[in-house]
Amino acid sequence: MHPDDRPPLRLVLAEDSVLLREGLIGLLERFGHTVAAAVGDADALLAAVAEHRPDLVLTDVRMPPGLADEGLRAALRLRAERPGLPVLVLSQYVQRSYAADLLAGGGGAGVGYLLKDRIGHVEEFLAAVDTVAAGGTVVDPEVVRLLLARRRDPLERLTPREREVLELMARGCSNAEICRRLTVSEAATAKHIGNILLKLDLPPAEDTHRRVLAVLAHLGDGEARADGGGGGRA
Repeated sequence: MHPDDRPPLRLVLAEDSVLLREGLIGLLERFGHTVAAAVGDADALLAAVAEHRPDLVLTDVRMPPGLADEGLRAALRLRAERPGLPVLVLSQYVQRSYAADLLAGGGGAGVGYLLKDRIGHVEEFLAAVDTVAAGGTVVDPEVVRLLLARRRDPLERLTPREREVLELMARGCSNAEICRRLTVSEAATAKHIGNILLKLDLPPAEDTHRRVLAVLAHLGDGEARADGGGGGRA
């Protein structure tokens, strides 16, 4: 999407690093969005959302006072209190359980989990903001790769090209985006996706959002078995 075509959004931002917070405000406002409030802790996030009723919440995971997962817990609470509220969570490290917790609520609609390094890829980051605000699902490529790496059978049935397509599917790419990224035809993409769903015993799904959830649920199931059912944090 061209920057000028992006729908303007009203956001609440929670990030305890003043430098990153100010950088995000500048970036988002440069592309036409409005940051209604920018706060540095979870309690202030809850209050700001209640006051401003934003189109999207953008929050860090670890925030004061405990610098543990206060931001994530605040995001989950907001999603429970305001079903459908789009939330994009930023994390410094790959935490599989954080992504799983987010996707578990509200059917996974309108949620995203990105590493902070992704902010440097401006177009990719802004596209994630747009996707989540529109009710889509965005999962950081590094989380997807980690799940893929931990999943053995039946991923071994997939060809190298099908694994590439699967990774893009799990990241929320549409058929058209997969065609563009892999330089393949629409017919070839549809065939690859059909083969993947068949080999992984996943139900057919035309809707990109539901397809993402199906793939991530499958990968997460493999992760749980690999962890002996624990699924602890990385």
